[in-house]
Amino acid sequence: MAITTLDQRTALVLIDLQKGVAQNTVPPVADVITNAISLITAFRAAKLPIVVVNVSFAKDYADALKTRTEEKGSRTFSGDWDQLLPELPLQQDDIYITKHNWSAFYGTDLDLQLRRRGITNIVLAGIATSIGVEGTARSAHERAYNLTFAKDAMSDRSLPAHEHSLQVIFPRIGETGTTIEIIEQLKALK
Repeated sequence: MAITTLDQRTALVLIDLQKGVAQNTVPPVADVITNAISLITAFRAAKLPIVVVNVSFAKDYADALKTRTEEKGSRTFSGDWDQLLPELPLQQDDIYITKHNWSAFYGTDLDLQLRRRGITNIVLAGIATSIGVEGTARSAHERAYNLTFAKDAMSDRSLPAHEHSLQVIFPRIGETGTTIEIIEQLKALK
């Protein structure tokens, strides 16, 4: 479904725009970063919350999933893999969430942070479309948030997975549009 409107209380939620995740993606990560920067700038100008989510684990991975489908014993990450991309114009008063699963809601205080600010609508962007973004979107939908997807500000390591999320899953639980369309909707809120 195309974007029809944004709620007055909308937050931007950026998923896993971090060094170890923003690699080998389709569409290319450079486009995602450019559009994420545009969204950050627009949300900041509109004085609306910006939530930045990264995924990380304890050094011993004690807080990581241990299911049969997770890779066993092969977790090797560089020392800065969980660091947010330095080109993002983030500020100290943005909301920072560290997750340990696909969804930014599971095991974090994201829902509490949003509800305390009266947020009813979430604009989602980030990497990977079919994992972190979709996992967070499904959890947000279950919590009755209105969802808007910045389809040109997300990417995945699998093009078929990326397209499936954009074409099949997201239209069932929210509205999708481009960064420019979202920014136009933000301007209409004033």
